[in-house]
Amino acid sequence: MNRQADWRRGMRDGMPICLGYIAVSFTFGLAARVSGLAPLQALAMSVTNLTSAGQFAALGIIAAGGPYLELAAAQLIINLRYCLMSCALAQKLPAGTRFAHRFFMAYGVTDEIFGVGVACEGPLSPWYMYGAISVAMPGWALGTLIGVVCGSVLPARMLSALGVALYGMFLAIILPPARKNRVLAGLVALSMLASLAASKAPLLSQLSGGGRIILLTLVLGGLAAWLFPLPDQPGPEQPKEDGHAA
Repeated sequence: MNRQADWRRGMRDGMPICLGYIAVSFTFGLAARVSGLAPLQALAMSVTNLTSAGQFAALGIIAAGGPYLELAAAQLIINLRYCLMSCALAQKLPAGTRFAHRFFMAYGVTDEIFGVGVACEGPLSPWYMYGAISVAMPGWALGTLIGVVCGSVLPARMLSALGVALYGMFLAIILPPARKNRVLAGLVALSMLASLAASKAPLLSQLSGGGRIILLTLVLGGLAAWLFPLPDQPGPEQPKEDGHAA
C-alpha cells in the first residue's frame, strides 16, 4: 500500500470540496456572528462538527437559549445519516484495518467526503480519506472564520443582504433532488407547512424552536419512510459456475 500516493490522491479529490466548503461555511460564519458567537467559538464549532445542517440548527437553539440536552438531541437526529455512511465506507476498507483508522476516518465523514470515498474503485485506503479530509476540513474552518470576521466589521445593511445567501444555499440543496423526486418535493412542502402550523398550535408553539425541529424530523421522516420505502437494491451478481472442478 503506497500511503503517500493515496494521500496525494485524496488531497486532489478533496480540493473541489474545499473550495465549495469555503463558500458555504462563509454563510455559516455570518449567521454565527448574528447569533452572537465570537470568532473562536464559531471556528471551534466548525472544526469539531463539520456538518452544515447540524451547525445551522445549533445556532437556532443557542440563540434561543435552549438547554444542552436539546442541542445534543438535535445533533444526534440531524447527523444520524453519517452513521449509515460510515457503515457503508467500512465495507470498502481492507480486512484487518485497525480501529484507530476507522475512528479518525469517522471524524471527517460528510456527504461530500462520503461521495468521493464510496466512488473509489477497489478497497478504500484510510490514507486516501485522510488526504481528502486534510484539505476539506481546513476549507470549512477557513470559510467560517472569514464569515464571522466579516460579520463583525461589515455594516448592518450589507450583513442583512448577505444573510440571504443562507436561503439560497438551502434552495440549492433542496431544489435539484426535489425536481427529480415528487415524493421528496411533497415532503419538503409538507415540512414547511407543518413547521408553520407547529409554531402556531397551542401546545407545540410552547416548545422551543429546537424542540419543534426534533419532533417534526422524527414524525415526518418516520411517516415518509413508512409510506414510501425505498425499493431493495439488487446485490452484486454472483459468479456463474461453469461446472468444472477447481
